[in-house]
Amino acid sequence: MKAILELRDLVVAFDGFRVIDELDWYVDEGELRFLIGPNGAGKTTLLDVITGLTKPVSGRVRFETREIGGKAEHEIVRLGIGRTFQNPTVFESLTVADNVDLAASFRVPTRKLLRRRRGMPEALVEILGMVGLDILADAPAAVLSHGQRQWLEIAMLLAQQPRVLLLDEPVAGMTGIERETTGRLLQRLAEQFTVVVVEHDMEFLRRFARRVTVLHEGRLLSEGSVEEIQADPQVLEVYLGRAARRAAEPASAQAPRPEAV
Repeated sequence: MKAILELRDLVVAFDGFRVIDELDWYVDEGELRFLIGPNGAGKTTLLDVITGLTKPVSGRVRFETREIGGKAEHEIVRLGIGRTFQNPTVFESLTVADNVDLAASFRVPTRKLLRRRRGMPEALVEILGMVGLDILADAPAAVLSHGQRQWLEIAMLLAQQPRVLLLDEPVAGMTGIERETTGRLLQRLAEQFTVVVVEHDMEFLRRFARRVTVLHEGRLLSEGSVEEIQADPQVLEVYLGRAARRAAEPASAQAPRPEAV
């Protein structure tokens, strides 16, 4: 396997506090990698660094053979890295197809944008079919469920012709059926792309994860298969055990979860 994403000695700090602390990490091309860890472990910050939203204090971020640590967000998108966020962002007044078409437009020459299109491009039809939204192509995005909006945002990423998909909690807020559908979608996507998934849903992880990275306090705590992670004493102590204890608490005893870092 060849690493498509590689981070070396990465340090990210806010007000002197290290959110990412000398992290070495890589993802092989064609992987479906899950990224987990307690709140504040640095998962979302890691995606922010890869996509250019946050600049590291030091260290290297490489995509294929390119150093991307200092590049702007739009440059990183053009190189082939796409990302979704926890709350999907779609244009509600546009149709599902128009949202995807608009996302693809940054690769289309201006002269072609000025021409009126006849019918739906074949590539767009294929993308909508991949995420299961082809039958809703002409529906306004405003009518979509939360899960369908997540699928639409993934479709919008695919329209940008990425090599790597970074998905931040893609099943948060979904129904059980939507989670199952999304899991199967991730498996299909991993046949064509490299997919990195930040997730808190442990049942979803057990069902669909292939390889898992566990972060803790900005460092790599453990890495391996689901079975290996579940058997790791450190992971049990700092994450899985804590999650199990929290699940066992009555709802009234659970403090609100802080925003993930």
